Amino acid sequence: MQKWGIIYCPNSSHFRPQKRWEKIQTVLNQYHIDYDYVQSESASSVFRLVGMMVENGYRTIIIVGGDSALNDAVNCIMTYPPEKREQVRLGVIPNGKINDFAHFWGMKENDIEQTVRWLKQQRVRKIDLGCIRYTNSMHEKCHRYFLNSLNVGLVASVMNLRRKTRGYLGSTILSFIPSSLMMVFQRLEYKMKIDINDEKIQRKVMTLCIGNAPGYGFTPNAVPYNGWLDVSVVYHPHVTQLIEGFYLLYSGKILNHRDVHPYRTREVVVEKAHKASIGIDGRLMNAPEGPFKVTVEPEVINFLIPQ
Repeated sequence: MQKWGIIYCPNSSHFRPQKRWEKIQTVLNQYHIDYDYVQSESASSVFRLVGMMVENGYRTIIIVGGDSALNDAVNCIMTYPPEKREQVRLGVIPNGKINDFAHFWGMKENDIEQTVRWLKQQRVRKIDLGCIRYTNSMHEKCHRYFLNSLNVGLVASVMNLRRKTRGYLGSTILSFIPSSLMMVFQRLEYKMKIDINDEKIQRKVMTLCIGNAPGYGFTPNAVPYNGWLDVSVVYHPHVTQLIEGFYLLYSGKILNHRDVHPYRTREVVVEKAHKASIGIDGRLMNAPEGPFKVTVEPEVINFLIPQ
């Protein structure tokens, strides 16, 4: 087995991050994994470190981190031509503030041994990525890929709050409840103009979720290997319906809500999203200048999955 390249992204919500790494290291040694590792200095360093490992010939790159770190990793890998990408296998040991993409595959933060056992088996699945193409404030054409989802509007703000409260509460479920309740202090409607499957939506929208995977509960049927994006357009419900929406979200049945309108597509064009926040894999991004397009890139990343 070739030597792995491991990037450890310390999680500030852990009381003793170095102890967490020592526990992971013990399991890696127990399974006789041959590896080199580096620790990311900041959130912005993962992109650079992944590039360094690709250039140095590592075929298996493991991110010990969460959704945001994985997002940086795939965006780095996608800068290489297909023949170079084909040589790289990406895996994750969940360690971030938000680990929803790892959870989709059944990987849990508290079961390091099971995750390492799966990774060692080197079972690869080619997965899709979503991609947003937009113009930035400098009038430059830009794009960014995502594994889980792109959210426009209220949910983007909630996910940002969730990242912050996760650092204090140390629990995904505990952090999601107060961040959702804090929705009452957020702006609840945004004027949007959206094109999906030849249907034009022009009205006030609470949130738009475009999911390559379950999308933090808003695209629960999305999977990152079918070549499609799932889309949920959520209109502003009344207060009683909002309470019902919380229940359906937490129970995985959000698509049953009368104000949630689901679609499946390969392309979404957002012509206008007035003053709406945009989140990509749980992290806020700088709002595009003007319209933007979201598409799916089928089977572009080799991802290590459980048996």
